[in-house]
Amino acid sequence: MHAVTSKSIRPGDVVVIRYEGPRGGPGMREMLGVTAAIFGEGLGESVALVTDGRFSGATQGLMVGHVAPEAARGGPIAALKDGDSIVIDVERRRLDAELPDAEIKKRLAAWREPEPRYKSGVYAKYAALVSSASEGAVTRPPA
Repeated sequence: MHAVTSKSIRPGDVVVIRYEGPRGGPGMREMLGVTAAIFGEGLGESVALVTDGRFSGATQGLMVGHVAPEAARGGPIAALKDGDSIVIDVERRRLDAELPDAEIKKRLAAWREPEPRYKSGVYAKYAALVSSASEGAVTRPPA
């Protein structure tokens, strides 16, 4: 949100919000505030947003959500850095970073799972047991 309201976002940018998926959130927080801010800054037609979080029915513009595997599980968006070029091909249903595979592997090898936001209680239990958004973000007993 800070990047949008501080006018750091420019036309053609792709905003990436990670660690908001089922495990990272935990629970997939809704991104309407950020998408509304993007439109409020007049960037709705020229900026995309990619997240492992979710969107409501009020979201407008080019927004890609429910990215799986999510960043909190070491999914590919965990490897992205400021300045990386991202290509969204809607017709082919593809989201690609213009990075060599070797660079992505190197970044993911150096990646470490962030500390959980909750260490005890129901949110901690949910984050520990939840499946991927691609599987419905349902909880399952440990294997």
